[in-house]
Amino acid sequence: MWFLGWKGPSGFSASSTAEQVTQGIDGTALTAVVTGASSGLGLETTRVLALRGVHVVMAVRNVDSGKKVKETILKEIPSAKIDVMGLDLSSIASVRKFAAAFSSSGLPLNILINNAGVMATPFTLSQDNIELQFATNHLGHFLLTNLLLETMKKTVRECNREGRIVILSSEAHRFAYSEGIRFDKINDESGYSSYFAYGQSKLANILHANELSRRLKEEGVEITVNSLHPGSIITNILRYHDYINVLANMVGKYFLKNVQQGAATQCYVALHPQVKGISGEYFMDSNKANPTSLAKDSELAKKLWEFSLNLTD
Repeated sequence: MWFLGWKGPSGFSASSTAEQVTQGIDGTALTAVVTGASSGLGLETTRVLALRGVHVVMAVRNVDSGKKVKETILKEIPSAKIDVMGLDLSSIASVRKFAAAFSSSGLPLNILINNAGVMATPFTLSQDNIELQFATNHLGHFLLTNLLLETMKKTVRECNREGRIVILSSEAHRFAYSEGIRFDKINDESGYSSYFAYGQSKLANILHANELSRRLKEEGVEITVNSLHPGSIITNILRYHDYINVLANMVGKYFLKNVQQGAATQCYVALHPQVKGISGEYFMDSNKANPTSLAKDSELAKKLWEFSLNLTD
């Protein structure tokens, strides 16, 4: 249980904060893209990466909100290097626009943190007519990662330092639909469950990380790809379920992680020397963890990859 502070092999526990797991790390030569960077875990991740000297590009749906967050961080960390760019992960056109703008900026890319997400939404189709949780949590990040990969490969060659892709999943991947990914029923409203659909999207995150890791290893590219569970955290992700959100905020301070603890694992995986060369793993509480057998199914991962390519082409 996280509040007991049991430490794993890394020396960190569920109660460790993002600042603690990055203490003493110099990120001044690094550039990172963080999706969903204007609130919750993304905001804290941006703040802590900036604190460690990383140049952070905040990829956010609401640019005005992102700029306000940037100003707040700059007041605390005047030396912070932060840019704000618009990105709506539920829109294939928006993802393509962001990737084109980033590529033309000439910025390097050492770290990509696929953090943004929606949870347990009512049945909704994206503007590309894809179920919203699958579109936002998996498909948008899948396309974004593919489009930024050449920039990251170029950065790795030029700076001779490994790149890192960090994909936020969740222990909710254990509660996907029984078949895992409903390839033939992604947009089927009749059998839709907001929670199973969320679990499906989080399972897809792990499968994406594992398949991309496999492909990059085959290429001999020095880019690691790992997925993680941030923990059960008080954020606004449950905004579609008001009564649960209210309950979570009432009792959460006793049983759930705060945002500083919740952002720890992604900051650890993105920056810590202990994670150098480690790829295709699933992390929780800043330590390696064990996902479900479905999440480790390499054939399912390959099928999801091809399915995702078809949807985004």
